[in-house]
Amino acid sequence: MELAQVLDSLRVIQLPMRTKFRGITNREVALFQGPNGWGEFSPFLEYGDNEAAKWLKSGVEAASGAEFPSYRDSIKVNGTIPATDSVAEINSLVDSYPGVSVFKVKVGSGIEADIKRLKAVKGASPSAKIRIDVNGSWSVSEAERNIRAIVDQIGALEYVEQPVSDFESLQGLKRKLNGEVLIAGDEVIRKSQDPMKLDLLSAIDILMLKVAPLGGIERSLEIANHHKLPVVVSSALESAVGISHGLRLAAALPNLDYASGLATGALFEFDLATHEIRSGEIRVKEIEPNRDALVRFAAPKERLEWWRQRIKNCWEVLA
Repeated sequence: MELAQVLDSLRVIQLPMRTKFRGITNREVALFQGPNGWGEFSPFLEYGDNEAAKWLKSGVEAASGAEFPSYRDSIKVNGTIPATDSVAEINSLVDSYPGVSVFKVKVGSGIEADIKRLKAVKGASPSAKIRIDVNGSWSVSEAERNIRAIVDQIGALEYVEQPVSDFESLQGLKRKLNGEVLIAGDEVIRKSQDPMKLDLLSAIDILMLKVAPLGGIERSLEIANHHKLPVVVSSALESAVGISHGLRLAAALPNLDYASGLATGALFEFDLATHEIRSGEIRVKEIEPNRDALVRFAAPKERLEWWRQRIKNCWEVLA
C-alpha cells in the first residue's frame, strides 16, 4: 500500500464519548481505505512520531488485507470502567456490557476512591471477576500496600495491570507479591524499544497485547510466541474499525485464556459501526463504517490537514 492511497482516502472523525476516559470526551481517529478494507490510525494526540508510526503500520496491515489464522469466531470480553466516582455512572456502564463476567477498573486516583469505585462495580455485578489497571502510577511500595488493601476490601483480583511504570520496578513488585496477585504488563511492552530483549518472565505473569500500539497482528503474534506467557488482548480506545483488527488478533492466538478488553465501544456515545456484545462475547467479523456517521462526525478541515502531516511524518519513520 502506498502513501498516496492512505492520504487520498483519509477521513478524520471525532467520536463523542459517553464518559471521560484518559481525560478526553472526544476521540479523534483517522481512517483510510486500502485494497482490502479499512485501516485505522488513532495514536493519542500527545504521542510522538516514532511511537505513532507503529499505529500506522497496524492500520496499513488491516487495510491491506493480510491473512492470519483464526482459532475462534467469537471473543469473550471484559467491561471497562473508567476512573469515575459516580455510582450511577458505574451502574449504567456495567449494564452496557450484557453478559460480561469480568470487569477491568481503572484505579490510581487515590486508594479510598479506588476502593469505593471497586465496591460499586462489585455491587452492580457481584459475581464478576475484577482486574484493575493502574497505568504505572504507583511506586513499588505503594503498589504492594494498595494491592493488599484492595484484596482485603474487595476480594481476589484476577490480575493487576501495569501497577508500576518501569521494568525494574515490576521485577521488584513481582518478588514481593510472590504469586499472590498476578501482574499483567502493558506499557512495559508497548513502550519498549525492543520488547523481545526483555526478560518478561521475571517481571510479569500476563502479556497485554494491543494491536495498534504494537504495530499490527503479525508483530503482536511474534511477541506472544517469543515470550510464551498467557495473553490478554486489549484495545487502545479505537473506533469499531480498529477494534475489528484487535478481534482478528484475539482470533489468531492459539491460546486465549483471559477475556479480551475489546468492548470499549461501550464507552462511546456514537461509533462508526457496532460490535454487539452477546452473552459476554463479540463475534469476529468484517465491518463497514456507517457512511452517515463518517459525515456527521467528520473533523474540521484543519484537523484533517494536521493528520495528513502526521501520517507523512510517520511514513518517513517507517521507511
